[in-house]
Amino acid sequence: MYKLKLSRPTLVSGLQHCAVGLVVCVCSLFSVSAYSQSATLAQVKERGAVKCGVNSNLKGFAQANSLGDYSGLDADFCRAVASAVFNDPTAVEFVPLSSSERFTAIASASVDVLARNTTWTMSRNVDYGEFVGVNYYDGQGFMVPKRSGIRSALELSNRPICVEKATTTELNAIDFFTVAKMRYKPVYFDNNDQVRTAYDNGDCVALTTDRSALAAERATLKQPDAHLVLPEVISKEPLGPMVPKGDTAWGNLVRWSLNCMINAEEMGISSVNIGQYANSTNPAEQRLLGTEGDFGPQLGVSLTWCANIISHIGNYAESYERNVGENTALGLKRGVNRLWTDGGLLYAPPIR
Repeated sequence: MYKLKLSRPTLVSGLQHCAVGLVVCVCSLFSVSAYSQSATLAQVKERGAVKCGVNSNLKGFAQANSLGDYSGLDADFCRAVASAVFNDPTAVEFVPLSSSERFTAIASASVDVLARNTTWTMSRNVDYGEFVGVNYYDGQGFMVPKRSGIRSALELSNRPICVEKATTTELNAIDFFTVAKMRYKPVYFDNNDQVRTAYDNGDCVALTTDRSALAAERATLKQPDAHLVLPEVISKEPLGPMVPKGDTAWGNLVRWSLNCMINAEEMGISSVNIGQYANSTNPAEQRLLGTEGDFGPQLGVSLTWCANIISHIGNYAESYERNVGENTALGLKRGVNRLWTDGGLLYAPPIR
């Protein structure tokens, strides 16, 4: 494992004078991190693992093998948070959650992080928890058997469509058919596995969900090449991790774990070449890797929190290509998930 050579951090000390109206108060300016007040971080450290809610079986995002080891874009993010806290990507307790269970889990703080291909919406943000960013920009679509002859979603009027209940997928489909003035004929199921099985058995002529999930479902069908994802994108689906409400400091750590991976890609720093940057004189690279400033301690973790993430997990591009990219079973091009410098939507605030 790569280790950075670190200089001794400069501790902030002194006094700050604050004026409120005519009253002048003297306030201490401490080096104590805001993160020292995070109850969640304290619990995570005491437990020795980050409890991360994930999809139970979505190829490319979160899927367990026969040994119970998870892989996928969301699973990688869970390990990134563990790397930031413990410098150990294995310090994660994966909690498989259904679509209906996920919001109860995050609202009750039964999990520390929810990384479960969850669309950021206003009501979910208000009712259940805080979204800390977007790790995959998506949109809803439809998949059909090629033999059906259907080549557009506008040909789906009065055709049975497999849909998972209690999801934005259900609501988006209703909106789409209403606006298109077509008859909607849904066949509802409780989870992804039931939807996929019913569709594969021919119980429905189409399956609708996020297009990334369609690629994942297609890859697991008996004859993937016999199915077609239709061209229409009927919604915006910004998928991102959530944290429980009420602990801003914990939210900051999780948020900046994602920003670390995106910034690392923008700077060209990866798990393969990070060693070449140990003596970098570029200020932005120094801040990212912890050789300048005390940004890690501000979050309640080590100076090398971001370097640890890059070393163990890689930058965003590495995680994307490993799990859902063009050379995987999902075969997803970066598209809008490219960096902003490459015409995409990925844009992370700077560490400074």
